[in-house]
Amino acid sequence: MLPQVFHPSTYSYPPLYRANQQPTSDSLYGQGIAPGPPVSQAHPHQHQHTPPQPNLPQPSAANLIHRTASTRRQSEQDVNRFANVMLESLANEIYSLCKDQHGCRYLQKKLEERNPTYLNMIFNETYPHVVELMIDPFGNYLCQKLLEHAGDEQRTILVETAAPQLVKIALNQHGTRALQKMIEHVSTPEQIRLIVNALKTNVVELIQDLNGNHVIQKCLNRLSTDDAQFIFDAVSANCVAVGTHRHGCCVLQRCIDHASDAQKQQLVNEITTHAFTLVQDPFGNYVTQYVLDLCDAKYSDPLIRRFSGNVCTLSMQKFSSNVIEKCIRIAEPSTRKILIDELLSSVFLEKLLRDSFANYVIQTAIDYADPQTRQVLVDVIRPILPSIRNTPYGRRIQSKIIGPPAVAASGSANGNGSSSPFQGYARSSANGNGGTNMLSRRIQGLEIQDSNAMQAVNGTSGSAYTTSSSGQQSNAQHQSQSQTQNAQHHQRQQAQHHQGHPHYFTHQSVHQPLRNAFTNGDFTGYNYM
Repeated sequence: MLPQVFHPSTYSYPPLYRANQQPTSDSLYGQGIAPGPPVSQAHPHQHQHTPPQPNLPQPSAANLIHRTASTRRQSEQDVNRFANVMLESLANEIYSLCKDQHGCRYLQKKLEERNPTYLNMIFNETYPHVVELMIDPFGNYLCQKLLEHAGDEQRTILVETAAPQLVKIALNQHGTRALQKMIEHVSTPEQIRLIVNALKTNVVELIQDLNGNHVIQKCLNRLSTDDAQFIFDAVSANCVAVGTHRHGCCVLQRCIDHASDAQKQQLVNEITTHAFTLVQDPFGNYVTQYVLDLCDAKYSDPLIRRFSGNVCTLSMQKFSSNVIEKCIRIAEPSTRKILIDELLSSVFLEKLLRDSFANYVIQTAIDYADPQTRQVLVDVIRPILPSIRNTPYGRRIQSKIIGPPAVAASGSANGNGSSSPFQGYARSSANGNGGTNMLSRRIQGLEIQDSNAMQAVNGTSGSAYTTSSSGQQSNAQHQSQSQTQNAQHHQRQQAQHHQGHPHYFTHQSVHQPLRNAFTNGDFTGYNYM
């Protein structure tokens, strides 16, 4: 059977549609068939044909230039159409101009002229529409300028007109700016009363809103502590809802900043009551830390004691472990001892040492414990060290328990008083019998763990590079002074290039005296660095 050959005359092209036009069932598949993706019934060997797509005309460079020039001319005309216009000629048109970009700018310039006639004309035509204009993309700028230049009576009228819709305005991305400007320029007790009464029933909703929280913060900045009491009451009554919110935790911190002593105590008492919940929250933990950062024991000590009995549980959590660390650092000595004693008495101490968060709490406890408590903590941790030594956390804890490397005395065991790359690491007795402990030494940034190296270091007390006192050395072993200096310089360069690799000094190509110096641990007279 011969394969079918595609012929253009036998192909039925589907109708073309615009990008945003959906084909109907009648036009695509026939009457009564629902539209859907076509199913190909072609034979595998049959040629598939894609219908040609229409070639839409592309705009030429000349057309683009013409459009750009036309847009620029139109913009210039819009700007210049108010160049020589008198405001009096625009009577009864000011409201519509407020919503126009260039008309709004024209009106703002007229207000900046501080002409009472112009101010009264603009005010009389706009104040009935102040709610609509405050949430308008262009009109909100005129409202801000009007609130700035209006008198007390006019400003009071604007506040009264907008008061029933202040919450709606505060939640709007344009209205929040106009409302913040209104709060910034309030000048009479009547205006403050109107704003407070309009907002006090929706404080939590505004705090949790992306736009509304800025209105509450503006009230904290601008109003007195007595006038802003409605905010402190609402936050105290909803401490968890506010403190665990992305925006609310920031507002709660600002409340602490602007509070009087009585208001601050009111907030801290609520935070302390709900501390266990807040400390485990991604946002609430910052609230508890903010109270701790006040550095006032009358606020921090009751909060820290609130965690007593749950220190181990909180130490193993991501957010609360940071708070427990801070508690250990800033707590009173008696309170700090309570926290550390709870860590010591835990049957899960090894689990705490292995935990990715709790190990930092243990490290902080080691750093800030009093000497007696630290010794008890070290004695409890020391038997667990062998099982955690190879973990990243275990190495840090081990370094804190063992302490920094001991600084060597000015006179070495061989009595020559010279410095050595091993200076600063504790050595055992000169007879080499005390070198059974693990030696952790760093040579040019490379960390080596070697339990037998201590004996090798302490096995020889004499200098490896000093010449023999007998003077019986052959001429073949000695070269001229210049050749010896060149050889030493070459070895120094090699030592620097190899960055202290442990096998470098034992390689056969390395100069024998330098290999001996490395083995004996005595680099007297050979400063290879």
